[in-house]
Amino acid sequence: MGSATEGKPIICKAAVAYEPSKPLVLEDVEVAPPQAGEVRIKITHTALCHTDFYTLSGKDPEGLFPCILGHEAAGIVESIGPGVTEVKVGDHVIPCYQAECRECKFCKSGKTNLCGKVRPATGKGVMLNDGHSRFTVSGKPIFHFMGTSTFSQYTVVHDVSVAKINPSAPLDKVCLLGCGIPTGLGAVLNTAKVEPNSNVAVFGLGTVGLAVCEGAKKAGAKRVIGIDTDPSKFELAKKFGATEFVNPKDFNKPIQEVLVKMTDGGVDYSFECIGKVQIMRAALEACHKGWGTSVIVGVAASGEEISTRPFQLVTGRVWKGTAFGGYKSRTDVPKLVDEYLKQEIKVDEYITHKFPLEKINEAFKLLEAGKCLRAVISMES
Repeated sequence: MGSATEGKPIICKAAVAYEPSKPLVLEDVEVAPPQAGEVRIKITHTALCHTDFYTLSGKDPEGLFPCILGHEAAGIVESIGPGVTEVKVGDHVIPCYQAECRECKFCKSGKTNLCGKVRPATGKGVMLNDGHSRFTVSGKPIFHFMGTSTFSQYTVVHDVSVAKINPSAPLDKVCLLGCGIPTGLGAVLNTAKVEPNSNVAVFGLGTVGLAVCEGAKKAGAKRVIGIDTDPSKFELAKKFGATEFVNPKDFNKPIQEVLVKMTDGGVDYSFECIGKVQIMRAALEACHKGWGTSVIVGVAASGEEISTRPFQLVTGRVWKGTAFGGYKSRTDVPKLVDEYLKQEIKVDEYITHKFPLEKINEAFKLLEAGKCLRAVISMES
């Protein structure tokens, strides 16, 4: 059975980013009905991620304005366009910035979780079907963001980006499984494939870094060394699996030298969860000669380049990256939700603040100041 608004535009509230480094503006946005292969979702809850802040700062080369940010959310399907078969009206879903069409070269390769189908459109802030946005304010188009745009009470996404989840899962919690937590867990379990009794170093103890700690504990790592310049994060990190802590400010030599000495030659696995190229180098050089693997999880600023001496790689270290933790969105996000319901992974523990949509700018200030892990926004206005 369809909804009362099916096939009609919906007027709702959305937080619009009109220009870089300026507060979001709460607007009445018109959301067009979904076209073929599209789903319109009522967003109930969305969380703030550093990627939203990064784009709002103006440093994102793909950042387009005006746009509706947001990519870590959960909601309920309001209506579907022609040809959509895997979700129906009323389904509980998580919109995912990482699509999974199961048909493209990437999806069929068995080697990656990347998907090429809708990326040409989402990178331009539009929908694939007609190259246009589904959002307008006073008749003027507003760009989509990451194919999700969850800072709107209703959004339209491609059906290949919608993960149908267990309806018993609390949407104000599992919205976090749209980005940060899977990125950290998967970096350990899928990308690095950490083995039991490994030594692991985690650079940066924000949400993603804590999820890496949790993943390392789940994988049976022996030592999980958290590295951060804020010692107040250390006690919290213990609850997620960190076994010891290093503050680079406590030493007058490169942190990689400190770690190599601490671990008899270097760690088996390191994870850079900050997005700074100097730290990426340190994370690689903290790895053990012959087999150490370093995974780049953080997103560096536009134009940045990584460097190290080639000898670091010639002597057996491996440098690799990860996107969404190697998880395939439509296949794996529902499984992560089920793991949460079985209390096999943490989610609630990452939520430090809750705000109504009207106070979303306050949440951004906390995120910028590093005073919150995840702030969840209730989209009911």
